[in-house]
Amino acid sequence: MARRIILLIAVSILSCLLFSSITWATFPKADKVIVIKSKRVMILLKDSEIIKTYRIALGKSPDGRKTQTGDQKTPEGNYIITSRNQHSKYYKAINISYPNKSDIQNARRLGVSPGNSIAIHGLPKELEDIDKFHRRLDWTDGCIAVTNHEIDEIWQLVSDGTPIEIKP
Repeated sequence: MARRIILLIAVSILSCLLFSSITWATFPKADKVIVIKSKRVMILLKDSEIIKTYRIALGKSPDGRKTQTGDQKTPEGNYIITSRNQHSKYYKAINISYPNKSDIQNARRLGVSPGNSIAIHGLPKELEDIDKFHRRLDWTDGCIAVTNHEIDEIWQLVSDGTPIEIKP
């Protein structure tokens, strides 16, 4: 009887692992990412078709466009996915090309630094247990936050060089 239970548990674990890898493999790679800040949603597209949607958390002051370091706003505009950090303090991070030329010019006009280090990222170790509940508050310094499971999916579905449009 104990052997049968152990075998069933092992088969269940292997099925979960196999299913999760197949799930990512069955989705095509995204060719565009759209973030709609007011809806707290991030959409992955392939040939203008939605392949995956995520609910997100944003910067602590999400209304309006990011203008300077420390304003805790998530940028608005057109950017590119530039690189990845698998050793981020936020589990994993996918970096965005903020600031762009327009952001830099605007910051110069205002006499401030535009800031940098904007990313799509997961949850830090001390918060990973709250999982989807992190979305109840905007808590980042201007980044786009998802669960650790979701950042693992996004990591597989979005390549460096993919355009990302962040809308109000």
